[in-house]
Parts: sequence; C-alpha cells; structure tokens
Amino acid sequence: MDIVELRSDTFTTPTPEMRRAMAEAEVGDDVWGEDPTAIALQERCAEMFGKEAGLFVPSGSMGNEISIAAMTRPGDEVVCEAQSHIVLYEMGGPATIAQVMLRTIEAPDAILEPEHVAAMIRPQSSHTSGTALVSLENTHNARGGRIVPLDAMHAVAKVARDRGAAVFLDGARIFNASVATGIGVREWAAGVDALSFCFSKGLGAPVGSMIVGSREHIARCHTLRKRYGGGMRQIGVLCAAARLAVDTMVERLADDHANARRLAEGFAEALPGCVDPASVETNMVFADLQARDAAALAGALWEQGVRVGPTGPFTIRAVTHKDVTRDGVERAIAAFSAAVRGS
Repeated sequence: MDIVELRSDTFTTPTPEMRRAMAEAEVGDDVWGEDPTAIALQERCAEMFGKEAGLFVPSGSMGNEISIAAMTRPGDEVVCEAQSHIVLYEMGGPATIAQVMLRTIEAPDAILEPEHVAAMIRPQSSHTSGTALVSLENTHNARGGRIVPLDAMHAVAKVARDRGAAVFLDGARIFNASVATGIGVREWAAGVDALSFCFSKGLGAPVGSMIVGSREHIARCHTLRKRYGGGMRQIGVLCAAARLAVDTMVERLADDHANARRLAEGFAEALPGCVDPASVETNMVFADLQARDAAALAGALWEQGVRVGPTGPFTIRAVTHKDVTRDGVERAIAAFSAAVRGS
C-alpha cells in the first residue's frame, strides 16, 4: 500500500538530483574550515538573507539552542510565545544549554503584541535577571503553521531593541512564510539579529539547518557547535543537497499550501467545525475532533495507509510536503471521512 505521510514535512526524501549532488560533492574537513561545498552554501545563505555570515548545523534545534546561548549569558531571561518550539519541543535546551529562563506570553494567533513584550522585558538589577533576548517563531508550528505578519515582527523587534534586548527568529519554515506572502526572506530577516532555518522540512534535503547573522554571532555559534558535538567533517556531502534545496525547492512550497487548504476543506466537510480552512495559511492542518479519540482515529487512518499525528487527546495535525500529491490528499480526505463516520 502506498503511504500518504502527513505526520510531518520532516519525512520528505531527497530528490534524485540531491542524491547525485551528494555523491559528487567536493568535500574537505569542515572542522578545519576547509569544506568548499559547506563554505559556498554558508555564503549563499548569508547573502540570501542579507546577513554577514552563516553556519551549517545538523538540526533546527541545535541552530536555535546554540544561537540562544550565543546571544545570552547564564541566568538571563528570554521572552517568547508560550507554545514556541523552544518551549515545547527542544528537551529543555534553553535551561540546560544556555541556562536561561524563559518568560512566556500566550498568543493563540501566534502574534505577540508589542505592549505585552514590553511589559515582560526587565533590566538587570540586584533583584531581577535582565532580559537579553526576544525569540520569535515564523511560521509558528504549534499555532497551526500560522504566519506572523512582517509588520508585527518589526513592531516586537523595535520594542526589544529599544529596551536593550536582541532578537532571534526560529525560522525553521520561513520559506513557507515567504512563498505564502510573496515577501522575500531578506525582508523577513532584516528585523532580527540572527535566525535559523531548516533544509530538512519542506525543502526536502535529508539533513541540516542554517544559522545566519553577524560574523561575531556566527563565530560564537561555531564554538558552541563544536562544544555540543556538532563539529562535522566532510559535510559537503550534506551541504550539496541543502544547496539544491534552497536553489530549486522553494517556489514549489505553494503546492503544499494549496494541498493543505484542500485537505482542510475535506476535513471540514467530513466533520463540520473541526477546522476553518481559511485559517490554513501554509502547509499545516490542525483538526479538532470534537471529543473523538485522536489516537484511535489516527490508528484508523493508519490502517488505510494515511499517517497523521495526534497533538492532544482530541486533536490531530496533518502536514503537506513535496511527497504528498493531490491524489494523496484526496485519499486522506476519504480515509478521514470514513474514520469519522465509524467513530
């Protein structure tokens, strides 16, 4: 049975062109700074985002965590949205790696209000830790793949900088935001001091993320990457696929967005009220099963060759990507409809 894999866009497989590029990549020892394919990719991404330098890292979590560590000191405070990836899905990294405290703000629509951020930022004193960093996320995973508007990001960044805090962006899926809005990634990056983004999600590369920022920031991240075991050797094998990802796989993200909207429409037809298709801005669909058991429904879909991820007792997530065709979307809708009727 062909599988319709909707649990995450991390399940993408490299294209034949990526596999050939990996096999033929010119390589060197990157720990010594001598891998030409890695160097070229880092320079390409820094230029693309309008930053001074870049650093290839094995994962988005490492990119986020060493960036936070590079932009703070132990005991500092970091302000972020309460359902951010760094809060929910990075194994307590801010506390254990950077040794910082997270101060969170609930924003159900993923958009932090500048006045709420301003109220959270505190100066260092004899009684309080100072706020060193405001961390943003775009698109926002746990809030449904929502796009934080550019002007909203800029407003928060201004408040942070006016109060002496730096700004970091977890841009794991920033290309999804760019394609959906038509706003180039350089514009998204302009308002933040540093950001990370992933090659291994919707862009389809097998491994890797990139940090871009100032030369000083990247130098600190380079040290931290080595310290935490991310100093790799002939990484040109991986960077060759990542280069193809950013050069050839961005514009097709629009197909994923269209497929996600169709998936949401089908889910809503099968179970009215479970999702508002108009709220699906990129490649994620979160469905409220209205007291139906999410694990049981996901199991019923699994039997039909459709894989979705439970995100709570009564909610599921489905994520479209390059390996999910429109036919696969229609199969998923049919399987969901049958499962709902049988529940």
